[in-house]
Amino acid sequence: MKEQSRLLSLIESGFAALRILIIGDVMLDRSIWGDVDRISPEAPVPVLRSVRTTSAPGGAANVAMNLVGLGVSVDQAGFWGDDAEMRELRGLLASANVDLSGMVASCHPTISKTRVTSRNQQLLRLDVESAEPRPAAEHQALLERALELVRTADAVILSDYDKGALTAPLCQAVIALARQRRIPVLADPKGRDFSKYAGTTTICPNLQELGLVTGIPSRNLAALLAAAQQLVGQLGIDYMTVTMSEKGIRILYPGSMFHSPTRAREVFDVTGAGDTVIATLAASLAAGLDPETAVTLANIAAGIVVAKTGTAPISRHELVAEFTASAQMKAPDKILDLPHLLVRLAEWRASGDRIVFTNGCFDILHVGHITLLEQCREFGDKVIIGLNSDASVRQLKGPTRPLVSESERARVLAALGATDAVIIFDQPTPLELIQAVRPDVLVKGGDYTASTIVGADDVVTWGGRVEIVPTVTGASTTNTIRKMTSSH
Repeated sequence: MKEQSRLLSLIESGFAALRILIIGDVMLDRSIWGDVDRISPEAPVPVLRSVRTTSAPGGAANVAMNLVGLGVSVDQAGFWGDDAEMRELRGLLASANVDLSGMVASCHPTISKTRVTSRNQQLLRLDVESAEPRPAAEHQALLERALELVRTADAVILSDYDKGALTAPLCQAVIALARQRRIPVLADPKGRDFSKYAGTTTICPNLQELGLVTGIPSRNLAALLAAAQQLVGQLGIDYMTVTMSEKGIRILYPGSMFHSPTRAREVFDVTGAGDTVIATLAASLAAGLDPETAVTLANIAAGIVVAKTGTAPISRHELVAEFTASAQMKAPDKILDLPHLLVRLAEWRASGDRIVFTNGCFDILHVGHITLLEQCREFGDKVIIGLNSDASVRQLKGPTRPLVSESERARVLAALGATDAVIIFDQPTPLELIQAVRPDVLVKGGDYTASTIVGADDVVTWGGRVEIVPTVTGASTTNTIRKMTSSH
């Protein structure tokens, strides 16, 4: 319970205190979306009628965008050319506040990938890059800039797409300095030899990449993982983090393993999922989480992005929405003060959730209360309860009430699956709280009209609506108390 609370707090703060450096192969990802309804008369190929074109940072730059989505301050180091693709990519990264002082101008073109897609089916990918080696002066410039940025980083990611940015000398120099500073250094590898990543905190291959290095096919999973476990010791890394698609993520230590299974989710596009994993893992490790917890969080993040199409980074509001799903939230994490509630509201709204608000004393919970909250759940996505404090209950009900303290009432309400947040208020009415929350739906139980419900006019002015739930006959705290005293 404490670990989940810590994770939620970390996500909601956006890992804001962290600065992470990504070094690697930066590229521009373009997507052309359209419809195919005929075959070309010139050749047996489909004719795509283009509907829209999108561009996004790709490769190591997509790792940066994932970190930005988590709220991390990011430094980017790599190569790009002097061309239209560079200017477009630079604009996208600069608008996300990525520090680009580590980027080196190259005589080669900016790497770009263009995917042609129709009805969520990729038809073609066009890559623009140079196969020629880069001049030594460019590599030296990147090394110097990278080492300078390592000195102020909380973690380093080596994002290798086998495009020439990450040479063995650069990797080893960066790893040595990061280890000297005792900060995590993670590698997303490519190629048949992992030796240039020796000494990292962790290397994060997928099964195909691991099979290429070990020579063992991924269908022979047990033998493949055993061989990878031997590499951990040979490379002098702390552990290996293996992404296994629908099988989840496996941490391989020298003498043990940890498995984080995937959550069931419809997969639309796995593009960039590895970038999301290493970005979330790096942020989590830099924030002090243990590897198992960090991998579990990274697995959740990857599950979110594979449900999107194209290169799409994770964002913290998506993680908050995943963590605050009522079925898995612990009751204490639902009891919030106003500043924390407003943060969570912003995350929920960013995910498109409709906010429902109701309020009351809820002194001795009964079937009428449950009916009200069940109805609230039907009116929207997130249900917030404004709970009268002990002082305000006494003011409304008299000196003998409440029978149950505000902390106990809040704890009971927060334990209900229909509830997403509980906030205690001292005022005679919830008007100020309603104005702060700005719910999409205001719900009240009982014989009210919209004109007599506190806050109703305000809700309507910002486009919300008011719902009145009829009371359950005979269900009230007063009747419950009367029955208890009469039977006694």
